[in-house]
Amino acid sequence: MGGGPSQGCQLVPQSKLKMETSLAELLKTLPKDKVIYTHCRGGNRALVCGEILKKHGFDVRPLKTGYQELVEAGFEKAAEKK
Repeated sequence: MGGGPSQGCQLVPQSKLKMETSLAELLKTLPKDKVIYTHCRGGNRALVCGEILKKHGFDVRPLKTGYQELVEAGFEKAAEKK
């Protein structure tokens, strides 16, 4: 993602959701009682990732706009890691 995740977000590469071993561990860290929003640079990976998470019982809302559009719309960026 260009520029890093938005404030309060967890960066999860699509490849981790597609690998069974890393998916099982990742699913343990995600909250089932909250809506999960997925986003990426252009929007397509967000849809794919959203479908994977929905199959595992998560309430997911893929954002169609890309990362840069979210930042321009006012989503706060996370602090840059040094």
